[in-house]
Amino acid sequence: MPNWPQNVAAEVETRVEECWTTIDGARMRYLRTGSGPPLVFVHGLMGYSFSWRFVLPALATSATVYAVDMLGAGFSDRCPTMDCSFQACARRLLAFAEKMDLKSFDLLGTSHGGAVAMSAAAMSVSAPGPTVRRMILVAPVNPWSAHGRSLAKFLSRRMVSNVFRHVAPRATRLHGKILRRLYGDPRRIRPGTLEGYSEPFKLHGTIEYALRILSTWGDDLKCLETALPKIANIPTLLVWGTLDRAVDLRSAHTLCRYFRTCRLVEMKGVGHLPYEEAPEEFNKILLDFLNQTPS
Repeated sequence: MPNWPQNVAAEVETRVEECWTTIDGARMRYLRTGSGPPLVFVHGLMGYSFSWRFVLPALATSATVYAVDMLGAGFSDRCPTMDCSFQACARRLLAFAEKMDLKSFDLLGTSHGGAVAMSAAAMSVSAPGPTVRRMILVAPVNPWSAHGRSLAKFLSRRMVSNVFRHVAPRATRLHGKILRRLYGDPRRIRPGTLEGYSEPFKLHGTIEYALRILSTWGDDLKCLETALPKIANIPTLLVWGTLDRAVDLRSAHTLCRYFRTCRLVEMKGVGHLPYEEAPEEFNKILLDFLNQTPS
């Protein structure tokens, strides 16, 4: 069982294999489980494969799931000079898919990982190698949500980022406050959640990785908007909590218009992490899409 708090590991009974591969000379960690068509999961900015602990068991009989820790996050290597733009992250994601010998695969990305997923899909359309068959985007960062733009601008200021870099790794109370804001109802936070998300902060370079992502956020959003027409033909599911405080739900309607086949599901009373807050409902939505949408 992966490095999860004991009470969490006991709840996830499905066999999950912890694996490692090398991307750009650095070790990338990923979890693998299940059998069937390949499905790659991409976590959000301060998340990692731990985010999917309540989803993996539900998908194990329908797909071969790969849940990555992107380089710089989770327990994968930290690379001080690594390019952390959406496009660079997307290129590394496709390199991972190629390493796994995935000719075509479904792709699920949440928050920052949703932006990376869209960027990777756009790259896969016009380049040789693995192609993205279908996408599930969970409150993905996008050019029409003002929340993320303002936060990225604030945190990327030198003085603010220096303070955040010093305080964040040791501020468990800060982590808890951020986590509660990401839930529509903080009472739904399950035991072990805060401990699981806080674990990678013990590794040097975790905060630096996040701040480097934020430093190119504005330019990355412009590139993403330009790339969206390339993925118009990819069947896409958008999932959003109606109480999302991180990525504005209103932006979902604009984003949805860029796809010829797109379904938007709003989860009522749920925040930015529906796979954490209401996993049973989320898993049903996900399986309905995967089982009903042609590959």
